[in-house]
Amino acid sequence: MKYIFEVTIKPGHTAEQYADAWVRASELIQQAPGALGTELHRKIGEPDKLIAIAHWDSKEQRDRMQEKHNPEIDRIIRSAAPFVEIRVLGCYDEPEWVVTPTNRTE
Repeated sequence: MKYIFEVTIKPGHTAEQYADAWVRASELIQQAPGALGTELHRKIGEPDKLIAIAHWDSKEQRDRMQEKHNPEIDRIIRSAAPFVEIRVLGCYDEPEWVVTPTNRTE
């Protein structure tokens, strides 16, 4: 399962500021059962837009982690809140199929 959200950096701040908080929170979140890693991507041509992807074994495991309200994770997230806007895109299943080229020429 993938939990995906968009991050917009407010004027006067940088993606690197958010990334610092992201890494610190992710290091703690990744200790939870079912956590499989995180990714943070900058949008091409719009350096103030990021897409965040958290990989989990299941939505239920992610929900359980979030219900525990780790105070340190909450503190880190609150510290970044003043300079970002978050738009949750949702939870997505792993793909039912993956199409990869079998005979690709360049």
